[in-house]
Amino acid sequence: MLRHLRDGGPRSRAGIAMDTGLNKATVSSLVSELAELGLAREGDLERAGAVGRPGKIVELDGRRVGGIGVEINVDYLSALALDLTNAVLFEQRVALDVQALTIDKVLDAAADLTARALRECGRLNVVPAGVTIAIPALVDVAAGVVAFAPNLRWRDVAVVKGLVDRLTARLGSPAFPIRMANDANLAALGEYAMGSVAGTPDLVYLTGEIGVGGGVIAGGRLLSGAEGFSGEIGHIQLDPGGRQCGCGRRGCWETLVGMAAMLRLAAEPGDPVHDPSLDLEQRLDMIRRRAAVGDRRTLAALGQVGTGLGVGASILINVFNPRVVVLGGYFAQLGPYLLAPMMAELKSRVIAPDIGGCRVELSWLGFSAASRGGAHVALEAVLDDPALVALPGPAKERHSG
Repeated sequence: MLRHLRDGGPRSRAGIAMDTGLNKATVSSLVSELAELGLAREGDLERAGAVGRPGKIVELDGRRVGGIGVEINVDYLSALALDLTNAVLFEQRVALDVQALTIDKVLDAAADLTARALRECGRLNVVPAGVTIAIPALVDVAAGVVAFAPNLRWRDVAVVKGLVDRLTARLGSPAFPIRMANDANLAALGEYAMGSVAGTPDLVYLTGEIGVGGGVIAGGRLLSGAEGFSGEIGHIQLDPGGRQCGCGRRGCWETLVGMAAMLRLAAEPGDPVHDPSLDLEQRLDMIRRRAAVGDRRTLAALGQVGTGLGVGASILINVFNPRVVVLGGYFAQLGPYLLAPMMAELKSRVIAPDIGGCRVELSWLGFSAASRGGAHVALEAVLDDPALVALPGPAKERHSG
């Protein structure tokens, strides 16, 4: 019933009974339980014209429970907390040159940022339902281990245990689960749940960071693969004799269209756009301003990346026939300069007429898509079992800051 309120919106108890097939007594009992948990509330009487005696509208509350997504990427960390209504409770991104730091220092910084999000939840009297770590890597989800992250240069790193240990030292033992998943897969879930194409059952999400990742939603479900290793589309080999990729192979798609490739094409090595200590938005603003005034090198670089995007995306469209391809990360930020050359390639390379009925959209979520997806995954556990928010008193006090 909680899912029904989230997806269907406010309605009367009678309306809930009619929609769900539950009897009215069961609905009344469930409404009372959800209200006690702070997950639902009764509001105004239903509008005039309803059949029978008007009843009070039941609506999702969810302000008492939060989910947190934390992203570890090549040149930044970010954290975002949402409540059950998808209202943002906390959001912060910090520039960090992850490749230049030891794993311990990166995990320390990630724990500090996560602790700030948890303290803000405590200040707002919000119970954390969980933390999900998004990372550009092949992830052993069950073990909480990064199997291989070529752009971070990590292999066999127990990230979840490391974060749990550090949070325990800062705040006490977490009374909620901490999980980890591939960043692009989480971003795809974020787009499906709350992006510009939310609810589209067949979509491909492409994110442009230093590398390139992707997530596929088919029939309303994320395709995670037999071992959970899907999403590494940036390593589709398009140019076997091309530039060496961080994965050790040559000519991967991300060597042609990843942000590192775009910056290399657009500017000399000493240019400020290559400075990892600057926030990504600042660096991309520089590129946008140069493109806006017609800088030839910048426009040529963006045109080349747009063409490369179309080449790789055509393969995905031919395989999955999605309704929409969503461009995220830096692709969304610079989308107006990438779309025309990308569409030209798609029209010439996709076998199905009219690109198989697919359209290309720019993400509204920007660089927050993965952390939003992580927060969404944490909150899904509450929708599966609303009693999870009824944590014992000591646990609430421990995370209240």
